[in-house]
Amino acid sequence: MPTDTVGRFLAALDPEHREAVSARSREDQERLAGAWERELEADDELDTLDELSPRAAEAEAARRVMEREAG
Repeated sequence: MPTDTVGRFLAALDPEHREAVSARSREDQERLAGAWERELEADDELDTLDELSPRAAEAEAARRVMEREAG
């Protein structure tokens, strides 16, 4: 299991997004991983989900970050 923020973010992404983000610059990966961490910290619904399933909460936060990135 990755311990750095970018590694954890990449692990939380679905395979298609993981491949796309992996191809980006390290700086861009760090920016997205930072947004992902802020999403996890800021959303109370994700806090509740995190208690039940940390991986599901991380995946949902990653999905939201990528959805905003695309929009």
